Amino acid sequence: MSEKLPKGVATVAHLAGFDAVIDARAPGEFAEDRLPGAVSMPVLDDEERARVGTLYKQVSVFEAKKLGAALVSKNIARHIEEHLLDKPKQWRPLVYCWRGGQRSGAFTHILREIGWDAHRLQGGYKSWRQHVIEQLAVLPPQVKFRVVSGATGSGKSRLLEALGARGAQVLHLEELASHKGSVLGNLPGQPQPAQKGFESQLLAALSALDLRQPVFVEAESRKIGRLQVPDALLEAIRGAPVLRIEAPIQARVEFLLHDYDYAVADPAWLMERLQHLKGLQSGETLARWRAQVSAGDFPTLVEELLTLHYDALYQRSQARNYNSFEAAACYTTDRLDAASLDRVAAEILASSA
Repeated sequence: MSEKLPKGVATVAHLAGFDAVIDARAPGEFAEDRLPGAVSMPVLDDEERARVGTLYKQVSVFEAKKLGAALVSKNIARHIEEHLLDKPKQWRPLVYCWRGGQRSGAFTHILREIGWDAHRLQGGYKSWRQHVIEQLAVLPPQVKFRVVSGATGSGKSRLLEALGARGAQVLHLEELASHKGSVLGNLPGQPQPAQKGFESQLLAALSALDLRQPVFVEAESRKIGRLQVPDALLEAIRGAPVLRIEAPIQARVEFLLHDYDYAVADPAWLMERLQHLKGLQSGETLARWRAQVSAGDFPTLVEELLTLHYDALYQRSQARNYNSFEAAACYTTDRLDAASLDRVAAEILASSA
C-alpha cells in the first residue's frame, strides 16, 4: 500500500509531475549538489543562515526564529516579485530544503496561499541524496557496458564523442567529472563538481539510458581527479567486454599536444603538475622534464611521459582490472584526428551490430 502523504507534500517518485523544482537552501548548499533541473531561490543566503544559526546556539530559539522569519519573508517576497509573477495559475512547483522542514515549508505555504499547487518535498534534499545512493547501487549492473580501452593519448574520450555522434549511447565519465583523468587532467577554468554533485549527474546520465542497448564508456581508474567512481559502477565497467584502440607513438604525441594545448600554453602550470610525479619518477628524470618545459621542447616531453610513465601504468592497470583486456577486440589507426576517430567509431558500431 502506498504511503498516504499530507496535502501539499510529495516524494522523489513524483518529480516528473512538476513544472519546476525550487531549491530553497542557501547558495553554498545548492553549489554542492541539487536535484536535476532545480533553480536556486534561497530563503536564507549563506550569511543569513549563519546569523540565524548563531542566534539559535548562543541566544535562544525564539530570537533565532524571529530573525529567521523576517529574513525568510523578505527573501520569498523578492523571489516571487523577480521570478514568479509571470507564472499562470496552473503552474505546479516542487520546493525543497535540507530536510523538508521550515525553509521549504514556509515557501510552499505562501505559494499555495497565492493559489499555485505547490508541494514540499518530503525529507528534502536528504531524501534525494538517499535516492541517489540507492540507485547508483542497483542501476549500473543493469547496463550493457562496452569499455573503450587504449594507452594514454589514444583518443579514447574523443572516440566516445565520435560514437555518440553516430547515435551510440555513451557514458562520458571524464566530461561529468570535468577532468581528463591524469596528473595533467585538471581543466583550466573548470573546477570539478563536488562528489555529491558528480553522483547526481551520474544518476541522471544512467537514468536516461536505454538499458536494452549497449553503452560505451572509457576505461577509468577508481578516481577521476579528486572524484571517486561509485563502487557498483566501477565493478560493472570492469566486468564488461573491452575493446582497444591502438595508435603509433607519434600519433599519440601529436594528439596530446593538441588535446592538452592549455598545458603547453602555461609552462608554470605544467611545471607544478609534473611535481606530482615526485616519488614515481627519479629526480634526474623530473629535472630533465622541467628543462624540456623551459626549452619549449614539448614533443620530447610528451613522448617521454608516455614511454617512461603512462604506458607502463596502463599495461599494469588494464591487465589487473579488466578480465577481458587480453581478449579485447583491437582497432588500429595511424592517425587520431577527428576523421580517423570517426572511421574507428564506424568500424566499432559495424562490428557490434
